[in-house]
Amino acid sequence: MSERTAVIASRVGLHARPAGIFVAAVGELPIEVTIAMAGEPADDAMDASSILSIMSLGASNGDTVVLRADGEGADDALDSLVKILETDLDAE
Repeated sequence: MSERTAVIASRVGLHARPAGIFVAAVGELPIEVTIAMAGEPADDAMDASSILSIMSLGASNGDTVVLRADGEGADDALDSLVKILETDLDAE
């Protein structure tokens, strides 16, 4: 299983717009991706392709999240998702 951490860069965290952009990117992947707040057990990770899961995560600016995926291309997929989370999507 591949794992990456990311620090949320959007000024108001993973609210509707950044969450929507992130979920759309996850939805294009051929693998399942989970997300959790850093320090939470892997069993508590949520489906990263669900806007409701992302919004209920409550990740704010500066929070660290953990992305996990398994399968072919997981490392590249997670790297691309980290870039999205570590970009201030509110500034664009």
